[in-house]
Amino acid sequence: MPPIEPCLGETVLNGLLNAYFRTPLLMRIFVGFLIGTSIGGLVWYLQSQNVPWADSIISTAKPFGEVLVAVLKMIVIPVIFFSLVTGSASLPLNKFGRIGVKVILWYFACSLLAATIGSFVALGVDPGKDAGAQEAWSSLTQNVTAKAGEVAARAEQQSDSGLSNMLMQMFENPFSALADSNFLAVILFSILFGLALRVLIDSSSPTESANFQTLLRMIEAGRDAIFKLVDWVMEYTPIGVLALSIVNFGTYGPDIVGPYVSVTLGVIGAVLLMTFVVYPALLFLTTKRNPIPLIKMMQEAIITAFGTRSSAATLPVTLRVAEHDLKIRNELASFALPLGATINMDGVCVHLPMFAILAANLFGIDISALDLMIMVFTTVIASVGVGGVPGGSLMLMFMILHALGLDPEQTAIIVALALGINPILDMFETANNVTGDLVCTYAVAATSDLLDEGSEESSISHAEGSESPVSHSKVDASAS
Repeated sequence: MPPIEPCLGETVLNGLLNAYFRTPLLMRIFVGFLIGTSIGGLVWYLQSQNVPWADSIISTAKPFGEVLVAVLKMIVIPVIFFSLVTGSASLPLNKFGRIGVKVILWYFACSLLAATIGSFVALGVDPGKDAGAQEAWSSLTQNVTAKAGEVAARAEQQSDSGLSNMLMQMFENPFSALADSNFLAVILFSILFGLALRVLIDSSSPTESANFQTLLRMIEAGRDAIFKLVDWVMEYTPIGVLALSIVNFGTYGPDIVGPYVSVTLGVIGAVLLMTFVVYPALLFLTTKRNPIPLIKMMQEAIITAFGTRSSAATLPVTLRVAEHDLKIRNELASFALPLGATINMDGVCVHLPMFAILAANLFGIDISALDLMIMVFTTVIASVGVGGVPGGSLMLMFMILHALGLDPEQTAIIVALALGINPILDMFETANNVTGDLVCTYAVAATSDLLDEGSEESSISHAEGSESPVSHSKVDASAS
């Protein structure tokens, strides 16, 4: 029996699929974002013209975007657990304390630097200062004040919990913490479990030590299996980013124009300044290496963070980029990056000063640069446990603006204004957070002899000579 020849349609479909998977993942994500933005803008226009079927485009696209965020969140807790246990169990105990202190100091230093830059940019933009600004801004709050009240309730609950409750949550039952995605408790338990395993390996008899080594290898195998799952999830990312872009831009459209434009450009400008000037300068000063290829190798995680608006959801990709592209050793990456996704909020420190200045101008409050610095320093402290949550900066905004002297009604108005633009700003803010996590972790790795030097130099050469610096392992995985 002669072989069955494929039909023309099947041949074309196979050709398109092969071309799709041969295209670097970063390029697919970027194209998906551009197409989604264009479709979203068109949908917004059709809605403004009362076209009846325009809403159905958003409702159809929304589940595909939500699936990406949901799947990333599905795997983030296993990634944190397996990575932190193997990382803390692999790091020598005499190094653990010193490395941990360096990571935390780097995170806080970068957050305060971001706060300084955000404050100066906010003072330069000075939003809400124009004569007609109050009327223009007030008109934007009509449909979002109720939503601001919902955020206020969440913020009040977060604030009322206090330090003691936060400490109790850190020591929550580990199985409950895993089920509830309590990141602080998962991080603490995983680190302690890994350290206990390291102590038992070092202090037990040869036979017992071999048993504990076997347990560690099993956990490492679980980590590798989760990373393979991350590879599969990443192949869906372009579709998810396309859908998320349609929903975000189709829902909010050009509402960022007009009174929002100064705030939008100010925050975006400060984020770009951090990403393309401050972080490269820090990398060059601390590592004496060319920062451009390093930033290029971070693009996959940065764009994923931009689309998902969640540092926690992006964490599997961030870990993958750190270990396979930047060649940061697992024992550091698996400790520093989950911690950064929880406590490092560089984007918030850039974001919040802009709305603090807006509040001061709208309500006639005198606020100095020092007041802004105190506010953002408080944000850095208060943000522990809020990091990684999409829109988590809105809850912090209630706490911080209240500390500046605004009454609840004034604070609710500012948050209501922020709600109108938050989906856009949150994209840039989260991308900034993830970039800061990777930069700080790489700087610590480079200054602590925790880079796989040979492989790292090869990756940098590949990034400098490649048009699209996406992890080649991702492309290989997609073609298999």
